[in-house]
Amino acid sequence: MTPMKWNDLSEEACPVARALSVIGDRWTLLVLRNILLGMRRFDMIQGDLGITRHVLADRLKKLEAADLVERRPYQERPTRYEYRPTAAAKDFVPVMQVLISWANAHIPSDKPPPYTMVSREGRTPLAPKVIDENTGQEVAYSTVWAEFTGDKD
Repeated sequence: MTPMKWNDLSEEACPVARALSVIGDRWTLLVLRNILLGMRRFDMIQGDLGITRHVLADRLKKLEAADLVERRPYQERPTRYEYRPTAAAKDFVPVMQVLISWANAHIPSDKPPPYTMVSREGRTPLAPKVIDENTGQEVAYSTVWAEFTGDKD
């Protein structure tokens, strides 16, 4: 296999590497989480995360360039923007929910969670499970296997 270079992950054949090229640092993922939770404005996101303005601006530009957020003006003089999730960001919600579930199971906290993901319809807490659309079988370590098809130097 050809070794991966960190600065070139967006060009990799591996989909995990390409995903990490966009959301692979903690600030980017937390900014995306906040936007998906309904925080749309710069100051709100910054206040919640305690992130510097420079780092937040950089991560928002990165998310916008990756088509995960769309910047829309909500005020003139001075012009201020809100950040709205795109369809691609909304498609990330199940991934985020599985990550939350995994963390709750394997990295427990003594602190109460700041939010609970619930179904919109019944407002019941979610218990995510990944199912293969082709077979209906649960996707788990014991049910999948990677067949390498790419570069095998």
